[in-house]
Amino acid sequence: METPRLCDVKVVVDQAIPFIKGVLEPYVHVVYKEGKSICREDLSDAQAIVIRTRTACDASLLEGTAVKMISTATIGTDHVDIPWCDSHGILVRNAPGCNAGGVMEYVFSALYGLAARRSINLSGKNLGIIGVGHVGGRVNHMAKQLGFRTLLCDPPRAEREGPFGFVDLDTLLRESDIVTLHVPLNPTTSRMANAEFFRKMKKGAFFINSSRGEVMVDADLKKAIGYLGPVVIDTWNGEPDIDQELLEMVDIGTPHIAGYSYQGKQNGTAAAVRAIAHFFGISELYEFYPPTEYPENEAVKLDLRGKSQGEIAAALQYNYPVFTDDFLLRMSPGDFERLRSEYRYRREVYVD
Repeated sequence: METPRLCDVKVVVDQAIPFIKGVLEPYVHVVYKEGKSICREDLSDAQAIVIRTRTACDASLLEGTAVKMISTATIGTDHVDIPWCDSHGILVRNAPGCNAGGVMEYVFSALYGLAARRSINLSGKNLGIIGVGHVGGRVNHMAKQLGFRTLLCDPPRAEREGPFGFVDLDTLLRESDIVTLHVPLNPTTSRMANAEFFRKMKKGAFFINSSRGEVMVDADLKKAIGYLGPVVIDTWNGEPDIDQELLEMVDIGTPHIAGYSYQGKQNGTAAAVRAIAHFFGISELYEFYPPTEYPENEAVKLDLRGKSQGEIAAALQYNYPVFTDDFLLRMSPGDFERLRSEYRYRREVYVD
């Protein structure tokens, strides 16, 4: 297949996707738009779109357009009506695992930062991970390196792989000192963190949600906060119009940026561009990966073996001071979307 030229293919791209400007232009006609402003008229003659979560791709947007391919630079696909796309011959590709390292870093920066603030000893604590895909797997690896006992709940994986290594949700909630959510949004996870869920948790347990806001029930969480320990929320119901009363009640609240690492954004854009390239046969972009512009943005390896809890907390906060993002959102919750779009991507940390 010949490489498409400018006059052959039109691609509409969310202008907030980093590292992508100028990449597709030598091969296709590119139109950049704000993600939430992409409309049917933009797509009437567009064969493909490259999006983030802010573009809801369903019949109301896609019906009657020329779109045959959707590439989303995100792990999740709950913003895309995949059954409708399948039935209308539209291929959907996402970026599985792209931000796993960033979310892992967020979880442990928040966990150790709050433990330091509240003088909580993390030694011997049980860390429960609900959803053990790319992100939950990275959290599990880091937790084991730091000496936590982990409890893993992932019913789809347990059904495929057998129950060994997994626990049911009730067991996880009953035994975990820290509960962190890393599930996709679907009918089985929507509103799962409800009043019954919180009643089953240990008194004083940490609760961390960096998956999707819709997996928790705000009103039930607010009632449970006096019973729970530290609460960390990065993903919210109703974004960008979040529950500001809940924001005031949680220990850390951030504007859906847990996965906003430099490497995570490189990974997401690479996956999105490669998907477009393979669909249209642009062989020059099959292995595309955004270059790292400055050495200080390179991921950094941490050796945390033998370190005290305070030393671990200091190392994590040095690389990602999560309380800064919390402060910025509290000072201006109405700027939720701006804080996301203008976010200065942080470098990731990792351990062997």
